[in-house]
Amino acid sequence: MLAAHGMRGLTHRAVDRAAGLPSGTTSAYYRTRRALLTALVRRLVALDQAELEEAARRAPVPRDAEDLVAGLAALTAQRLTGEGRQRSLARYACAIESVHHPELREILTPRENTAREAVRAVLTAHGVPGTAADARTVTLLTCVDGLVFDRLVHGGQVSPAELRGLVAGALRTETADGAGR
Repeated sequence: MLAAHGMRGLTHRAVDRAAGLPSGTTSAYYRTRRALLTALVRRLVALDQAELEEAARRAPVPRDAEDLVAGLAALTAQRLTGEGRQRSLARYACAIESVHHPELREILTPRENTAREAVRAVLTAHGVPGTAADARTVTLLTCVDGLVFDRLVHGGQVSPAELRGLVAGALRTETADGAGR
């Protein structure tokens, strides 16, 4: 409902209709719109975490920058098509709504998972020190998320070249004189 009709389209009645439930069923379980929205956000996060864990199980652990680019390319493609696209649209609508509902923001806060750990491991293996690897993992994944958002709004796919640039930036190390290499 949320992906197809936006925040205004998310009503108890609309959910009942879409799910083929008798009128009033959704409101019996989720009395308020806030309760419905909170349950939706919890479900989105659970589905996203399961997707990331499954992707990490299926794909080999990235050993280098190209493996990481390939993994990120697969993730972005998944987030831009089919059910992944619907969940992405719903997630971004919920993220905007969380500006007004801090309890949603708390639920939407990125969680640790094997995919995040794999990114951090590649950065560390390539000489990015611990706290910098943590920060760059967050930055890299936030940039990838931004590319997904941009493509949802403007169309198209995220290119491997864009992902290579982001990964290269995350792997860049500082020399003693402060210059990047």
